[in-house]
Amino acid sequence: MATILVTDDEANIRNHLASYMQSLGHEVETAEDGVGALAAVGRRRFDLVFSDVRMARMDGLKLLAEIVRRAPETTVVLMTAYATVAQAVEAIRVGAYDYLVKPFGLDQVDTVLGRVLELQTLRRENRRLRAAAGESPILTSENRAMQQELDTARRAAPSDAVVLLTGESGTGKTVLARQIHDWSRRANGPFVTIACTTLAEHLLESELFGHVRGAFTGAHKDKAGRVEAAAGGTLFLDEVGELPLELQGKLLRLVEEHCFERVGATTTATVDTRVIAATNRALERDIAAGRFREDLFFRLNVIGIRLPPLRERPEDLDALVDHLLARLAARDRRTALCLAPDARAILHAYAWPGNVRELANALERAAVLTRGDEIEAEDLPDRLHAPPGAATDSATGSLEDLEKRHIERVLAESTTLEEAAARLGIDVTTLWRKRKRYRLDW
Repeated sequence: MATILVTDDEANIRNHLASYMQSLGHEVETAEDGVGALAAVGRRRFDLVFSDVRMARMDGLKLLAEIVRRAPETTVVLMTAYATVAQAVEAIRVGAYDYLVKPFGLDQVDTVLGRVLELQTLRRENRRLRAAAGESPILTSENRAMQQELDTARRAAPSDAVVLLTGESGTGKTVLARQIHDWSRRANGPFVTIACTTLAEHLLESELFGHVRGAFTGAHKDKAGRVEAAAGGTLFLDEVGELPLELQGKLLRLVEEHCFERVGATTTATVDTRVIAATNRALERDIAAGRFREDLFFRLNVIGIRLPPLRERPEDLDALVDHLLARLAARDRRTALCLAPDARAILHAYAWPGNVRELANALERAAVLTRGDEIEAEDLPDRLHAPPGAATDSATGSLEDLEKRHIERVLAESTTLEEAAARLGIDVTTLWRKRKRYRLDW
């Protein structure tokens, strides 16, 4: 059963459609114009909205745009007796799922309903599988600053505006980027990630834009890049601040014009993709030092979202801990895990320089080592037992200073680079690059 809203200024059409869909077992509301429909959408969630185009006070296209902005998960089908190709194209561009031309038969309504219900079922199953796989942590917060940033993300998601996510390592930038994609009209398209820190500089351009046969040694055939793979969806550039200067100009062109060339190609290609970028670097400082293009920064920072570190939102710690423990229990097929009061107190006293990623790693270690279903203080990593002052001292200074100190400390406590990388939640190549940047001996 679906929840459906029918909006039409002709009462007989409105009531006839509502009556028919109610006879099929669906829950149906009606509205006589766009203003009334928008009020209904504000009161509850609808799976599907059928809306006339020509209505007083607010026409169907304006209603469609508002529904896409306020309730992007709702599917909209427009109806009109004055169809034109231009109007149909505009409706699909804004976000309509389909377009019915009056007069239409109930068999056409059946066809549309069937497709929409199948789409809704697939979306629900997709969300269920992602939740079961533990891909999405809690994207709610009791912290005012975090609430404001999440609200900005939700409002920006339905558009194609470029988003720049900033914040320390481990604050959840990748998770939020994926969620913005899932909230958007592009949710059924690909979400393609490229980590700007994990590839050698000479391979990064090919990975991004692809190459043609013979472009360089080893290029035995044409290869599409991640940009082309993201067509119709979202391209997520993780740690964009690490992008070499020579590639920043090509990225600027992609963002501005949606144009690019494969390495070695003589023809220009276009692509329809939405760009989301993330960085833990202070890009303004990199601009001043000549390491990052100012024009690229302004094009990426159309919608800027800063994720606060975990130490700035202590009111969220308990909810995050409970969520992560539930996810670990489900993954390992064991009974519910909980924290002893002294263990929870230790978590609250720690400054979490590695943020949510460090919290997740610490809880996973404790879940493996605990002798029962209650995690005791002794099950937690030794570094969490340090005096509060020591943790706080390491959390002062700039983002780069904090990251350097945290990496230095983890390296000192680890026996191999692989172990240090695992504790930091990054791969060995990224750790090697960061050691080189911060001149850390090990």
